[in-house]
Amino acid sequence: MTDAVPYPADGFALFPDRSVVALRVNGELKDLATVVEETDAVEPVTIDSPDGLAILRHSTAHVLAQAVQRINPQADLGIGPPITDGFYYDFGVEHPFTPEDLKAIDKEMARIIREGQRFVRRVVSEEEARVELVDEPFKLELIGLKGGGADKTEGASVEVGAGELTIYDNVDRDGQTVWKDLCRGPHLPNTRMIGNGWALQRIAGAYWRGSEKNPQLQRIYGTAWPTKDELRAYQSRLEEAAKRDHRKLGKDLDLFSFPDEIGSGLSVWHPRGGVVRGEMEQHARRRHIAGGYTYVYTPHISKEDLFLTSNHLVTYKEGMFPPIVMDEERDEHGEITKHGQDYYLKPMNCPMHILIYKERARSYRDLPMRLAENGTVYRNELSGALHGLTRVRGFTQDDSHLFVTPEQLEEEATRVLEFVISMLRDFGLDDFELELSMRDDEKDKWIGSEEFWDYSTNALRNVAVASGLKLTEVPGEAAFYGPKIDLKTRDAIGRTWQLSTVQVDPNLPERFELEYTDRDGQKKRPIMIHRALFGSIERFFAILLEHYAGAFPVWLSPVQVVGIPVAEDFADYLGEVIDQLKAEGVRAELDHSDDRMQKKIRTHTTQKVPLQLIAGAQDQAGGTVSFRFRDGSQENGVPIADAVRRVREAIASHALVNTAEDFA
Repeated sequence: MTDAVPYPADGFALFPDRSVVALRVNGELKDLATVVEETDAVEPVTIDSPDGLAILRHSTAHVLAQAVQRINPQADLGIGPPITDGFYYDFGVEHPFTPEDLKAIDKEMARIIREGQRFVRRVVSEEEARVELVDEPFKLELIGLKGGGADKTEGASVEVGAGELTIYDNVDRDGQTVWKDLCRGPHLPNTRMIGNGWALQRIAGAYWRGSEKNPQLQRIYGTAWPTKDELRAYQSRLEEAAKRDHRKLGKDLDLFSFPDEIGSGLSVWHPRGGVVRGEMEQHARRRHIAGGYTYVYTPHISKEDLFLTSNHLVTYKEGMFPPIVMDEERDEHGEITKHGQDYYLKPMNCPMHILIYKERARSYRDLPMRLAENGTVYRNELSGALHGLTRVRGFTQDDSHLFVTPEQLEEEATRVLEFVISMLRDFGLDDFELELSMRDDEKDKWIGSEEFWDYSTNALRNVAVASGLKLTEVPGEAAFYGPKIDLKTRDAIGRTWQLSTVQVDPNLPERFELEYTDRDGQKKRPIMIHRALFGSIERFFAILLEHYAGAFPVWLSPVQVVGIPVAEDFADYLGEVIDQLKAEGVRAELDHSDDRMQKKIRTHTTQKVPLQLIAGAQDQAGGTVSFRFRDGSQENGVPIADAVRRVREAIASHALVNTAEDFA
């Protein structure tokens, strides 16, 4: 801050730069109009920062809601939070929105933005809020949730929280309030600052507060960026992402499907998809075993007692499938002689791994104990949340649970993070950053001692810093029982995906009364580390499929080499080469179809086969073959023995072969 500004002062005086849209005052985000004292710690928030983008998008969501109610005053307001790369707003309306409605809303939003309405914050009591929002049933429900339940409602934290209630008025140039909304803020100073870098995107249905028991609302999605050029760049990325959509590629490349006869969110893997998945699993298995992990196997279903002890039936019941009653017995008259028990499909593998640990007494010499499993779990996701392989109801976690002494925590977490990064690099991902989720100062949210939180958080921080990767610390985002590190990666088109998590957990060892005998003969509690490397095999497969746009590296490709004879006369010659490759473990096929050579080339190029092997009269005479690559380039006259060797080397090196140069 500058000494030239007299205090108290607002953000407009402190930071006249128009790129500054808000303030961070003593660690809290505030409107630019906020008045501060000289003793306050004040930082500018620029529109291109993560906080600034969220404020821009949330402000645009308010303009969207105002535009909808200008056109349809009977529309009830739901929630309108910023999300990754955009925003949405939910509405209770009599009839679903149409594309024509979006066009009208778009025009009305443009008018509101040009009007330059000011966003003005106003503190209200609960009673005042109820009077002012008496015609907004969803807002009234949020007011009733203030303080606790609102935090569990998707997007509700932008409206109400543990602090004071506030309403934002949209004030026109004549000083008249023309619209209002329940909101915590902050917002841009005025609507004109939204500019022209925004667009409405699509319409969807969404259940109020994310529950199918509640009314279904209409959701409008949009995006907003500081400039028109950034909007266009984002729209170009979306176009590229649409081309790479794993759902489309999965169908086009015959990899997986979701048959209606089986049910929503439950995938089947076709032979070619199964090859890729098998390679992923086998590579990970080899690496895990070399890294000191032991593979275990656990059932898909368990009696409810297990999930009561783990507390999943308290904290996660809505995410679990309904119980299955089993073990009931009846006599010959149909009378119950033994009551049945509730069994549940498992949503997590960890309780079963804990039982393996607990099966016998453990010593400090047994630790660290590293258990791994490709365990299939089942979660009762809302139908509207399902999305291809990235959000499903049945999926396989490459789960690992490590049991360590407190003294081993930092060293073992370091090994885990190094292992995770190394493994992801094996699959061609190499752009990473870390997020350390810690507790905050709201002491009622957390369990465990101050000492545990201090040393476990410091241990993970040390691990993250030592990695050399970009680290962001996020207070308040830890699990209630311990801190965690999330690893994020960027794919080929710049999208960020959260993959692996390293979660410190003293809670489950306590709940299951796990023990080990230490060097001094005393019984002590181990600490548990939860670690899923891929997150889930299905989701990671989808990420890789989109990252590579279906053109997998040779080692992962369902078909690695396809033989295409120039004419039928050379099929036997080329077939012998294909047989040699098969004998070397290469996934090679000979195209026996009646199609002409050029059509065969187009077919296998479309199917993303990395190596096409072509042979004609000259090759047969010289004992050679020709290679054709994904980009259409070729290398001719390669001796057969050299061709076989180079294919093997490309597979062993995990090379991405798209061009002749890649294969050199």
